[in-house]
Amino acid sequence: MAEAPPAPTSQSPFGGASRDARIIALIGTGHFLSHFYMLCLPPLFLVWREEFGVSYAELGLAVALMSAVTAALQTPVGFLVDRYGARPFLVGGVLLMGLSIAAMAAAPGYWAILLLAVLSGVGNSVIHPADYAILGASIDKARIGRAFALHTFTGNLGFAFGPPVVAALLLVMDWRSALAILGLLGAPVALAILWQSRILQDQGRPRKQEAAMTGRELLLSRPILLFFGFFLLSAMAGTAIQAFVITVLGKLWGTPVAVASLALTGYMAGATGGVLVGGWFADRYRNHLAFIVGLTVAAAALLLALGLVPMPEILLPVVACLAGLALGASRTPRDVMLKEAVPPGQMGKVFGFVSSGLPLGGAITPVPFGWLIDLGLAWMVLPAAAGLLLLSLLCMGSAQGAAARAARQARPGPVPAE
Repeated sequence: MAEAPPAPTSQSPFGGASRDARIIALIGTGHFLSHFYMLCLPPLFLVWREEFGVSYAELGLAVALMSAVTAALQTPVGFLVDRYGARPFLVGGVLLMGLSIAAMAAAPGYWAILLLAVLSGVGNSVIHPADYAILGASIDKARIGRAFALHTFTGNLGFAFGPPVVAALLLVMDWRSALAILGLLGAPVALAILWQSRILQDQGRPRKQEAAMTGRELLLSRPILLFFGFFLLSAMAGTAIQAFVITVLGKLWGTPVAVASLALTGYMAGATGGVLVGGWFADRYRNHLAFIVGLTVAAAALLLALGLVPMPEILLPVVACLAGLALGASRTPRDVMLKEAVPPGQMGKVFGFVSSGLPLGGAITPVPFGWLIDLGLAWMVLPAAAGLLLLSLLCMGSAQGAAARAARQARPGPVPAE
């Protein structure tokens, strides 16, 4: 596989790699908090159930509202980011997200928790469209893959740290103090982004000849819809694995909960570390599609092995880790391919729209896959997840082809001689 030629460097007065590192640190910290806040509420359910006298269904509504509002608003926020610039929205989003969590500390009833969860979701909806618009415009092209990888990595860390940090704080303080402290973390992060905003570049506005489509037409174009399908299907597969692999391994092979949990941990660790591998590859090599296809097929094969082939318990975490590593490594080249398919000045709306497929996939999957287990068809869960991954590749390959055709059609022809 041939290495890509050196990419042109960004023309910035603020330096090269050190400047990029500062940008990634700022954006990554906000992304960490957005994922952290999404999972800081579930550890409080037992306390809230006793204090507010609500059901588990009502408790789950807080997380569902935060996720649903985040997913629903990403695309309209993306339009605003493209029109007015990403920096003010990012500062405001991080601040609103954190202060809403902090305000839960003073909630007089559960209705206030739900209202503040909605407000936190509004702030959270800014993160993906603003982050990708800033990274795409600010980071040197030679390091964009690693920048996207670290962005995803910090989000994964936020998911990982949320529940244990809240649980640890509950051992030494009441839940109101814990939420006040955690929510107020958003304020210094927002201030740091504002203070350093001079190094965060906004994407350039498209020239008139490049703005042949309206924003709505762009999002409904074949390449972007296919990218959305790829994100959606891969998210559905990932959610199925994370939600049910412990149950499935227990039902199929009698795997002890401790071993099955270790397999899930291996999968998550592999997926998180794989993102960094994918970032390195995306910056070094050209053939992103072949890399994505090869790793996704490998992950599907490993999932089939977990679900269909009896193996020693000691191998289960290893196979699961390799499956996660393969999937994680395929994610950053996917994001870079999407960036390359986005017309100038449209990063916010496109990444906002396409990335909304991730929470949507997470919302679609649990019920039908849980239904399979209820019907005694646990053996179908991991093969079905593998099938979703393979189906996603059809979207990915078609998306690249459609984007290439659209670029050729948009390319101006030779100017006729007078």
